[in-house]
Amino acid sequence: MKIELDMYQTMAVAVLVLMLGKFLKKRVNFLERFCIPAPVIGGVIFAVFTCICYVTGVAEFTFDDILKEVCMVFFFTSVGFQANLKVLRSGGKAMIVFLGLVITLIVSQNFLAVGLSKLLNISPLVGLCTGSIPMVGGHGTAGAFGPVLEDFGIGGATTLCTAGATFGLIAGSVMGGPVGRRLIEKKKLLDTVVQEDDSLLVEEEKKHERHTSMYPSAVFQIIIAIGIGTIVSELLSLTGMTFPIYIGAMIVAACIRNIGEYSGKFTIYMGEINDIGGISLSLFLGMAMITLKIWQLAELALPLVILLAGQTLLILFFTYFVVFNVMGKDYDAAVLSSGVCGFGMGATPNAMANMQALCEKYEPSVKAYLLVPLVGSLFADFLNSLVVTFFINFL
Repeated sequence: MKIELDMYQTMAVAVLVLMLGKFLKKRVNFLERFCIPAPVIGGVIFAVFTCICYVTGVAEFTFDDILKEVCMVFFFTSVGFQANLKVLRSGGKAMIVFLGLVITLIVSQNFLAVGLSKLLNISPLVGLCTGSIPMVGGHGTAGAFGPVLEDFGIGGATTLCTAGATFGLIAGSVMGGPVGRRLIEKKKLLDTVVQEDDSLLVEEEKKHERHTSMYPSAVFQIIIAIGIGTIVSELLSLTGMTFPIYIGAMIVAACIRNIGEYSGKFTIYMGEINDIGGISLSLFLGMAMITLKIWQLAELALPLVILLAGQTLLILFFTYFVVFNVMGKDYDAAVLSSGVCGFGMGATPNAMANMQALCEKYEPSVKAYLLVPLVGSLFADFLNSLVVTFFINFL
């Protein structure tokens, strides 16, 4: 039996899956502790259900997921609006250095993924499914680049990317606390703690205050960026390279944000844009998850395990030896290392959860709480998309 859902029914099922995920997340401590996204929880359950139906021959589901692409573009446009150069400058030298480390991590994850895939005698594009796309990028970037890789002939790329992102969320959350705790206690870093000025954190929080009357304006700003972005994407495609559909909108959004910041002629409603982006991401992930074809993972089970194990070892080495040493070998550097475990293999909320656990046990770290959310949320996804696009086009 074939069950076909149109785009409205597909979105409705995605919302039901999201609600199921939220329900389970509140009641299962494991899911809450590791910050597993609600769409992923409900989506995996639904994907397992469709897999059982397919394998047993009971039913095959098909979805019209055109609205998934719309939600994806809305989300990544909201990410583009977060690329604020004023914030980057206000963070000083530490922000620049930390941003450089994140770029190095993104490139390293992709080189490792491609290198291991060649050793395993599989396509380098399959390897990329476990690189920075799901690691630094998380489920959002995984769902966006999966179809791009499928267009290059990698069957089940979306499923592979999503599997990698789910593994990364759990692994990053499990590793972050122990890495930070070992650094702090082994090197007696509590002696390096100094009180810091938290005015930047307070100022940034005020900028993101929400006002209900401003949501329409925020939506219009996103739509304008998307509209102009289609032209930019078209111009970029003339280079002969393949870019994700949202790249033009992200670039335009970043330009609009910084023109507004530096000219002072108009206001960018960042709090509202962040909320709209969050809603779009939930809907996008919901639709991406329900359309997963889990049975496509079977033939790549062993290579997938090896590739993900390689990424785990990389993040352990990178945070313990590179991030800690480059960022100053002090208490703040240890907390930052814990945070990088979180968003380097999962998402910024995981990074914040890792750092919060350490700061509650030891001392607060204003520096870490400033750098990780700003770089992890504002710049990491933006830069990751550019780096991944480069890798895809030159493999």
